[in-house]
Amino acid sequence: MKELAETMVRWLAQRESFVLATLVARAGSAPRAAGARMLFRKDGTSVGTIGGGLLDAQAEESATELFTRRGTVARRFSLAGEQVSELDMVCGGDVEVLVEFVDAMDPRHKDLYEGVLEAVGNAEKAWLLTQLPASSGKLGQVHRCLVRQDGSVTGGVTSQWSVGVGRGSPIGLFGAEPDLSESCIDLASAKKPILIESGHHRLLVEPVLGSTAVYIFGAGHISRQLAPLCKLVGFETVVLDDRAEFASAERFGTVDQLVVLDSFQQALGDLVIPDDSFVVIVTRGHRHDRAVLAWALRANAAYIGMIGSMRKRDAVYRALAGEGFSTGDFSRIHSPIGLSIGAETPEEIAVCIVAELIQVRAER
Repeated sequence: MKELAETMVRWLAQRESFVLATLVARAGSAPRAAGARMLFRKDGTSVGTIGGGLLDAQAEESATELFTRRGTVARRFSLAGEQVSELDMVCGGDVEVLVEFVDAMDPRHKDLYEGVLEAVGNAEKAWLLTQLPASSGKLGQVHRCLVRQDGSVTGGVTSQWSVGVGRGSPIGLFGAEPDLSESCIDLASAKKPILIESGHHRLLVEPVLGSTAVYIFGAGHISRQLAPLCKLVGFETVVLDDRAEFASAERFGTVDQLVVLDSFQQALGDLVIPDDSFVVIVTRGHRHDRAVLAWALRANAAYIGMIGSMRKRDAVYRALAGEGFSTGDFSRIHSPIGLSIGAETPEEIAVCIVAELIQVRAER
């Protein structure tokens, strides 16, 4: 959501209107989950995808209409039948897509998505709520708001919905009196996009999630292939090494941050990372690996992976056991790192590591 929100804020600041397509529900084996988004400009260019192929093309057709008609419409698309078969699509099922014209002259849009970016940047819990049109296929208006952990609301929806954020009383949206009926939602329980229905009212609830950060220790040949892939699949990517000539912009031009450590053994004590961060250990030696691994276990990182053979891993574990680490600590470590796909070259090894990172992120 972060990258698309950045694009939307930039276009709105430039006074450029666009059409936003959001996948709100699916049945069967549709290729993307609820919350997938795609942006369309009037010149026909687009950013993002809601499923590729026929689905993106159908969304584009609806977007073209809305540049003239404006407003918002919910469309139901079927990924089955002769047309899908002719296009060799392997997914089937049905999806509902909200297609809306976003008017750059309306300042509420910019305020809303600036709020999304601020919440992501501050690693603050927040939820995006979108009230959907009551009838599919009919032109209408969308109502959307951002609810933060502290209970503040940017924007609003027009029905009787009330929400809670895991503590205190529910919040009435758009000035409505909160009630404790079926229209009261505990946002803290929404870990992924969900569609909630109450009578004729439907509400899409999406947790606003920042990018998971991956800290890559070591700036050698594996990291040089690994870092761009991590960035490409949506991780905030940080590369750390004790050699300035290796941890350089010339070698890692696309990463979010480069950190040159005084040493792996001494500099890590001052480094603080969020507890949902991923740590990848690909340094140039056992001694450095051991130092970073001990630090990562104490930092309670969400994912810890270390490169190397099982023989090397066991030697590192024995040394750390002498420092007081337990079998339970070692069970948290992915080593040898990456999915087992027979990787040998640095490029292949980078692919198998990123595949495991994606898998762990999806499971979380």
